[in-house]
Amino acid sequence: AEMAGILAWFWNERFWLPHNVTWADLKNTDEATFPQAEDLYVACPLAFCIFMIRLVFERFIARPCALGLKIQANGPQKAQPNAILEKVFTAITKHPDEKRLEGLSKQLDWDVRTIQRWFRQRRNQEKPSTLARFCESMWRFTFYLYIFTYGVRFLKKTTWLWNTRECWYNYPYQPLTVDIHYYYILELSFYLSLLFSQFTDIRRKDFLIMFLHHLATITLITFSYVNNMARVGTLVMCLHDAADVLMEVAKMANYAKCQRLCNLLFVMFAMVFISSRLGVYPVWILNTTLFESWEIVGPYPSWWVFNLLLILLQFLHSFWSYLIVKIACRAISRGKVSKDDRSDIESSSDEDNGPPPAPVQKHYNSTTNGTNKAHGTNGYLSAGAPCPDEH
Repeated sequence: AEMAGILAWFWNERFWLPHNVTWADLKNTDEATFPQAEDLYVACPLAFCIFMIRLVFERFIARPCALGLKIQANGPQKAQPNAILEKVFTAITKHPDEKRLEGLSKQLDWDVRTIQRWFRQRRNQEKPSTLARFCESMWRFTFYLYIFTYGVRFLKKTTWLWNTRECWYNYPYQPLTVDIHYYYILELSFYLSLLFSQFTDIRRKDFLIMFLHHLATITLITFSYVNNMARVGTLVMCLHDAADVLMEVAKMANYAKCQRLCNLLFVMFAMVFISSRLGVYPVWILNTTLFESWEIVGPYPSWWVFNLLLILLQFLHSFWSYLIVKIACRAISRGKVSKDDRSDIESSSDEDNGPPPAPVQKHYNSTTNGTNKAHGTNGYLSAGAPCPDEH
């Protein structure tokens, strides 16, 4: 009885649907098919299938392509084996403070700078290789290219692409087509797979922001499907996929050390991203969901939630646009696309590719200990990320 009460509260028609519309009005008939919440259940097993397809794709397609482009399979340089430092790293801390560094320096008869380098190499040792990152980007590029091409081919035949007011005429009694259903289920399944694979993929500094982004995207897709805002939902999905295609291919060029191609693709990505997310999105999408829908349909509770999520997405667009502009300004000053603020290999002026550290007889004094602390950056690339990751 309690569960039935909770479900009745959750699926309250006065929250989900416009005034005087009931769930019974949106039941499937022989004449028309409408979105049903239970349709989305298939996205969970499909997300698992997509994840398995990704593993096969990376192993048998992306990896041979990477090797063909001379991308090395080896990861960052491994730290010199040391039982004491390994115990501190695994059991106590991966980022020892100055006091602990001084204690280890005395215990091992190593200078502080060498110990800092060891911890940095040990942290980097857990990062994926360039080959693994290339495979991840190639998988995303392939999916984004497919789904964006599908979306464009489907939407160019619709009326609401050319006149967004068509998203709200006769709402919510707009029939669900096979194309819309397929588009929605595939996009939802993909973002569900990203949500869970984020815990196994490359760890980035904006992990929580990306997690929030995936949640917002999944919630938006679910919301717009359940209350049949599917027409405007297809516009939002297609608009976002446009820049993602360029982002992933730019990263692939960077991993393959095609710097000129990477620079060109980054410029194209930045132009498409900023123009679509800060220009087209608010002028085209937010205008129709906030103003045209208000005029034609009128607001109701889930309408407010849907628009709040779209506005949240706009704030994320602004944050990522700031990162892109920051990278672009740095690229202009250096003559190429330089390190992303989310680089997943920690940087330092130390020569980390040199021979393993050797003990020294004298310890650095306290004034030297703090002069060369490892500078940690976390994200995609170590030597020139074209852009931050966004969906």
